[in-house]
Amino acid sequence: MSEAAQIKKTDRIAMQEKGTISIHTENIFPIIKKFLYSDHEIFLRELIANAVDATQKIRRLSSLGEYSGELGETRVEVSFDEKKKTITISDSGLGMTAEEIKKYINQIAFSGATEFVEKFKDAEDAKDIIGKFGLGFYSAFMVADNVEIDTLSYQEGAEAANWICDGSTEFEIKEGTRKERGTTITLHINKDSKEFLNQQRIQGILDKYAKFLPVEIKFGEKDESVEDGEDKDGKPKQKTIKVDNIINNTSPLWTKSPTDLKDEDYLAFYKELYPFSEDPLFWIHLNVDYPFELTGILYFPKIKNDFEVQKNKIQLYSRQVFITDEVKDVVPEFLMMLHGVIDSPDIPLNVSRSYLQSDGNVKKINSYITKKVAEKLGQLFKKERESYESKWDDIGLFVKYGMISEEKFYDKAKDFALVKNTEGKYFTLDEYTSHIATNQTDKDENKVWLYSTDVAQQDAFISAANDKAYDVIVFDSPIDSHFINNIEQKLEKTQIKRVDSENVDKLIDKDETKELVLSDEEKEKVKGIFDNAIGDQNFTVAVEPLAPEDAPVTVTMPEFMRRMKDMQATGGGGGFNMFGSMPDNYNVTVNGNHKLAAKILKSRGDDRKEGFAKQAFHLAMLSQGLLTGKDLTEFIKRSTEILGE
Repeated sequence: MSEAAQIKKTDRIAMQEKGTISIHTENIFPIIKKFLYSDHEIFLRELIANAVDATQKIRRLSSLGEYSGELGETRVEVSFDEKKKTITISDSGLGMTAEEIKKYINQIAFSGATEFVEKFKDAEDAKDIIGKFGLGFYSAFMVADNVEIDTLSYQEGAEAANWICDGSTEFEIKEGTRKERGTTITLHINKDSKEFLNQQRIQGILDKYAKFLPVEIKFGEKDESVEDGEDKDGKPKQKTIKVDNIINNTSPLWTKSPTDLKDEDYLAFYKELYPFSEDPLFWIHLNVDYPFELTGILYFPKIKNDFEVQKNKIQLYSRQVFITDEVKDVVPEFLMMLHGVIDSPDIPLNVSRSYLQSDGNVKKINSYITKKVAEKLGQLFKKERESYESKWDDIGLFVKYGMISEEKFYDKAKDFALVKNTEGKYFTLDEYTSHIATNQTDKDENKVWLYSTDVAQQDAFISAANDKAYDVIVFDSPIDSHFINNIEQKLEKTQIKRVDSENVDKLIDKDETKELVLSDEEKEKVKGIFDNAIGDQNFTVAVEPLAPEDAPVTVTMPEFMRRMKDMQATGGGGGFNMFGSMPDNYNVTVNGNHKLAAKILKSRGDDRKEGFAKQAFHLAMLSQGLLTGKDLTEFIKRSTEILGE
């Protein structure tokens, strides 16, 4: 026997061996199976991601001239055999030698496995352990009784190797059968995981995790119609052929340069992500490579005042591999209403909440996204103000939310946040302060903003304010009660009051004294009549010297009480909840200079006096939408009787 043949024989014998996986404990596989169970479908993502990585590396070596062989068709193929109960993932990437299998598969890439087992025995989040110690490949064992690797390294003269393991610490490695460069992993599916031996189930997983992988992923075949000559009339004939079913887009829009893209490209990609959604308002193309890598596209959808809009619409990727759509710690919470994708290789595939919350790069990405969104909005406002104003009703909600929740965002957004008055005119915060300065400054030099939450319901109060040349803005979004508090604290010498929180003469105190035509004794009598007619301690009656043409009676809720209730309704939290059981309190202002006050005093009999008072009070309640039930029925009955008289 020649020396070369002898060496060859020795190598083959060395390939036929059995051994023990070097993990220093036999508890690792039960732990993997237990803690990966809640996310068991990700085994396919892990194995495909490995195959894609091996494929990209061989392409890279070829481009660098370090691999001179034919690249051939570099794609990953996924298949299953329901009868044999197998799932197979095959690539034509780097492949492995027997020694590399021993190094990368048999020796789990971490030290102190016993310590690891102890640390994670009570873990609840599977993502806390997958990948943290190089366990991606071993996720296969949560669905498979046996896993087999058949591989051939790209290295010149390498021999195929075959590795088999049944989920214990025992393995067998021998000469493989693969003839072409690359790796095939075969999973012999266990009885509890038969759901994965299903075309639709696998397709669903691939659609979720592999939709934008940078290497073609083939899964089965599909029918395609092609031309096949002409018929007797000269018209083209069609025939159906089988073609490879490539399930992914290897060059998604976010991987391309913004200078090469048009609006229709961004809109088409949006439809690809969200097929049944309205077109977005605009978008931001993210692209940064220092001090971290980040690409992506964030779309601004039409959300108007729907604060409960569905979140988890932003997809997080790592090198085009889908990670999660729960991106709370990567994206600022106020931007969770945006749609789109973010891709960063600085975020590992198997990311846990604890990782996201503590990782420095994630925090930098969060700040960067906030900055880019603010810059985009600022540019739109400056360059296309009219267009920006037309979009404000759709984007105002999350801009306000951002100003409330992020101090840095507030500092930028205060220059492009808008308020709209009841006439439909838009102002920045500074513009509006200047707009009302002349007529809506009180005796203490406070600028008083008046606002409406329901223009139709509060029309009488708005009209009264307009009669005094006061301007009224509209705050009708679900978070405006919080927004009002926020800007009131930040704007100097500014008070913000709902237009129906006081009588119009008291909304802006200009220290103007009006004379009351009633004597002190008459004033007290009128007050007593109304107290008796109302008969409810939650309504505080006051007789005031108002203009004769003003309403005879107004019912208002103090601004503090109103705002507290509004914040409670939108989850104000904190100290506001302690008032949850408090009854509503209202102020009843009787216009002492209105002719009704004199008429009540002149009426004969207490019943008639109180009847007029109750009718006027209920009329004021009706104007606020507060009159219901029995009181409304009585009011209608009295009104009919008065008309009859």
